[in-house]
Amino acid sequence: MAKRVAIVGAGVSGLASIKCCLEEGLEPTCFERSNDLGGLWRFTEHVEEGRASLYKSVVSNSCKEMSCYSDFPFPEDYPNYVPNAQFLDYLKMYANHFNLLKCIQFKTKVCSVTKRPDFTVTGQWDVVTLCEGKQESTVFDAVMVCTGLLTDPNLPLDSFPGINTFKGQYFHSRQYKHPDIFKDKRILVIGTGNSGTDIAVEASHVAKKVFLSTTGGAWVRSRVGDSGLPWDMLFTTRFQNMCRNSLPTPVVTWWMARKMNSWFNHANYGLVPKDRTQLKEFVINDELPGCIITGRVLIKPSVKEVKEDSVIFNGPPEEQPIDIIVFATGYTFAFPFLDETVVKVENGQASLYKYIFPAHLEKPTLAVIGLINSLGSMIPTGETQARWAVRVLKGVNNLPPRSVMREVVNAKKENKPSGFGLCYCKPLQSDYIPYIDELLTYIDAKPNLFSLLLTDPRLALTIFFGPCTPYQFRLTGPGKWKGARNAILTQWDRTIKVTKTRTVHESPFPFASLLAVFLVLLVAFFLTCL
Repeated sequence: MAKRVAIVGAGVSGLASIKCCLEEGLEPTCFERSNDLGGLWRFTEHVEEGRASLYKSVVSNSCKEMSCYSDFPFPEDYPNYVPNAQFLDYLKMYANHFNLLKCIQFKTKVCSVTKRPDFTVTGQWDVVTLCEGKQESTVFDAVMVCTGLLTDPNLPLDSFPGINTFKGQYFHSRQYKHPDIFKDKRILVIGTGNSGTDIAVEASHVAKKVFLSTTGGAWVRSRVGDSGLPWDMLFTTRFQNMCRNSLPTPVVTWWMARKMNSWFNHANYGLVPKDRTQLKEFVINDELPGCIITGRVLIKPSVKEVKEDSVIFNGPPEEQPIDIIVFATGYTFAFPFLDETVVKVENGQASLYKYIFPAHLEKPTLAVIGLINSLGSMIPTGETQARWAVRVLKGVNNLPPRSVMREVVNAKKENKPSGFGLCYCKPLQSDYIPYIDELLTYIDAKPNLFSLLLTDPRLALTIFFGPCTPYQFRLTGPGKWKGARNAILTQWDRTIKVTKTRTVHESPFPFASLLAVFLVLLVAFFLTCL
């Protein structure tokens, strides 16, 4: 049984891992190379090596009810979509509330994590760290890697002939902090992910001209869903997930296109995805269509060639003068402190059972947390991963034989579509609700809807038809939270409270009253005729 656990990184997954270890009676030590917690959500004016970087204006793409820790809601007065500074404050509240800071060693870089000579017997690791120039080696019973996905920028310069002759400025979106550098310049942003579209929109307010180049297109949606409610609270429900996964993929793809085009026709805006079958992460941007329709952002195809002060786009050849190129071309990931014999990264994925455990290790004493794109919020995803992983490290839960785990991993790598539901065929992609439910099943924490329907029908119906908020994951099992039921039943109250900051006295609609009277008279007439 593991006792001492090393945790690498004090971001959202690292904090959850510390808490889970403490709850299970383990002794976690978290190593954070920077001087504060928060990972991605801690804004700094300068890029820090080995740490995710964000720009000043970043706001969460998942609303607060969907992206909180499962037993620690955001403050009620926080907006539904949270700016990065407030998000960091929330993480600090979480760390203070559960007394996690005592377990974190700041300004400490993990240099290497290697198996001890007797690993096949003990499962222990040698962890070498560097703090203020002093190197230290410590033995741990288990290791949890929580370094995230967004630390190593993907900068494919070889795919852009002539880039070395370009006399303007070019950089990866990781380097971007403020839009001031774009003032009165001609900007090209390459990539239509969330960062690329955010940067293009911000640049459009100060730049002379902005081009947004895309190869495959993207579905763009607003944070504001139907009736002004958060989009993900309406989209991510158990009922809708069940419906989607019960229908053939072509039907779901058609429905998805229809839903996305209800805001604006993506084909008319040059954004319709090239491959509509394989699901890409949605681009969440409230302003992009407005920027396109007013001419402030121009959508262009991929770049054919870069010249000294211009670029030539593919399709009908078109040359445009450019001053700055921003490569919003995503990230790769690596574990420089781990040997490839422990975790090997190939083609954008690693051989991890359930995206957590290396399938080949003799002892399951190393877990990777947060290395997944489940199209749901990373906080509840990483937290649920940590809850199961810690119980495996402790020896309470067991993994299947290594041969079985390798078969599961290889099957996932083949990415064979089932023919039903959305097609999650990209590396690290997974369907959020089924994935979370699977992990909860392993720790006996999945809510039993049939049982609840008999004992608490209101709660059962809210869980099934309402948003799949993280509080559902704390209704039962280890780590059960007594406030979970109330949090679920009041989630819409908190959502509306922060937008309805002016009291409105709505006059009754006269048509509704007339309709009610008409129906009563119609029923009365029908009864008299019997």
